[in-house]
Amino acid sequence: MSMKPYRSMLFVPGHKSAWADKGIASGADAIILDLEDSVPPAEKVEARVTVAGTIDRLAGEGIRPDLWVRCNPDETGLLNGDLEAVIRPGLTGLFLAKVYNAADIAALDAIITHIERRDGEIGKIQLLVSYETPTSMAQCEEIAAASPRVASLLGATGPDADAGRSLGIEFTPEGLETLYLRSRLVLAAASNGLSHPVVGVWQDIKNLDGLRTFCLDNRRLGYRGLVVIHPSHVAVAHEVFTPDEETVAYYRRLLAAYHEAEAAGSSAATFEEQHIDIAHVKTAEGVIALADSVAANA
Repeated sequence: MSMKPYRSMLFVPGHKSAWADKGIASGADAIILDLEDSVPPAEKVEARVTVAGTIDRLAGEGIRPDLWVRCNPDETGLLNGDLEAVIRPGLTGLFLAKVYNAADIAALDAIITHIERRDGEIGKIQLLVSYETPTSMAQCEEIAAASPRVASLLGATGPDADAGRSLGIEFTPEGLETLYLRSRLVLAAASNGLSHPVVGVWQDIKNLDGLRTFCLDNRRLGYRGLVVIHPSHVAVAHEVFTPDEETVAYYRRLLAAYHEAEAAGSSAATFEEQHIDIAHVKTAEGVIALADSVAANA
């Protein structure tokens, strides 16, 4: 299962339905209705009902961004109730918190399949795995391959978050302390056919220049979108993760030059003083497909 090329996925507290409308107004490509960290413990059960109602309302309105939900992890005892409430028409997928191993994914897949089969819609719900524990990071490849529902991986790098705390990492904007982990997650995604890993989060809400650098560094590493916690970060994520017009135009010219050479019986060509062959063509096709997908979903 392949996730859409979201440039931004915005967290919204699930118990505050009106905030979802603010998230939509930000232009985010996807909204993550959160039942976990942003919901006070005393309101978690009632928040399920609120999130279900938000999904029904927004799906009925035909809103553009896809809707995801972050449920509470299994260890809280709340997961099954969350799943029963939120798996419904209009939900695209689940953002998974505190996964430990592939068996967790397999068990969750079975529960989702049971609910879908009962409700008559099998195989629609996607999974985005957030690697927040040392155990999950050490088994990231196996987890990525654990279910065809797994559509993307998240490399979590924020300061004082679960991943950093559990590993004893001291966060720096340069990110060298997480470079190995972020690179390994990109490799785990690519080796399992997942072409759109996402990264997050940037917690310094007003530091947009720092956010832009963070996005650029992770784009160069192979990440293709950002999970965000504030609407003001959406525009920066879109700026960085949208292929610029000049790059897209370059690759369109490259494709045209290659196809002209191919029609003349050659599998390679010289294009704007550069040697190109089928490898360059595949790169060009990927960039153009991403640009076209972004434009189609705008």
